[in-house]
Formats: sequence, structure tokens, C-alpha cells
Amino acid sequence: MTIYLGSDHAGFSLKESMKEYLEKRGYSVKDLGNHARVSSDDYPDYAEKVAKAIRTPADRGILFCGSGAGVCIVANKFRGIRAVVGYDTKVAKHTRQDNNSNVLCLSGRTKDKRLAKRIVDVWLNEKFSGIARHARRLKKIAKIENGK
Repeated sequence: MTIYLGSDHAGFSLKESMKEYLEKRGYSVKDLGNHARVSSDDYPDYAEKVAKAIRTPADRGILFCGSGAGVCIVANKFRGIRAVVGYDTKVAKHTRQDNNSNVLCLSGRTKDKRLAKRIVDVWLNEKFSGIARHARRLKKIAKIENGK
């Protein structure tokens, strides 16, 4: 599994902390920027990079901005991306089990690093349930993405 990271200035500090944490845990991490805290950067640029980098079902992305919502909105514009704002471990777990989410979006302003690590751990370790109703719903999402 490759984990792609991206953040704007508001999420930069948490991204850097999370990158170090994930690398220490043995994950393959690709940081798609920003690589310095630049207050004039724009979150859509990094959300787009991460969303476009995800090519296989095993790939995952973690995005960071002030609220987590901005990068989530952008990432969900791309076919095959199921981005979620992970504001607690319960949501992280259920979005993997039920929605097979592949991009986790976190708030750089409101999440402390310990909680963010717990959320990421739950999200990365949870599997899609494959339950028929959830699979059916994902097929419906794919049809919408394809304009059908």
C-alpha cells in the first residue's frame, strides 16, 4: 500500500508529523506537497495531486487543510475517489467498512496529533466489509461518476 499525503499551510504541521509517524510504522509514503509552510498556497492544488495519484485499490491518500472539508470537496471531484473527513475513530472505521473510503481528510487546525494518529491507524487497518448493500451502493456511486 502506498499512502499519498498532501496539505496546504493550515495542515502542513500535522502532515509532517503524520508523515514521520507513518514512515516509522513501515508504510510507503509519498509526500505530494506542500514541502514548506507557505501561507499563500491553495488546498485544491494538493488535493488534486493526491486524488490523481491514487491508481490502485490498495493506494490511499491522506489530506490536511484547516478544516479537512476543503480538501475533501476537491478530492471527491475525481472518479474513483471516496474521500471523507475523519473527525473521530468511529467515523474512520465506518467509512472504511461501509464506504470503502480511500482518502482521509483531517483538520490541521482542530486535531491534536495523538487523536490524528489514532484516527489514521483505525482508518488504515479497517477493511471494506463487502456486505452486499454496501457494494451495491458503491456501484451506484460509480454509475453517477460515469454519468449514467
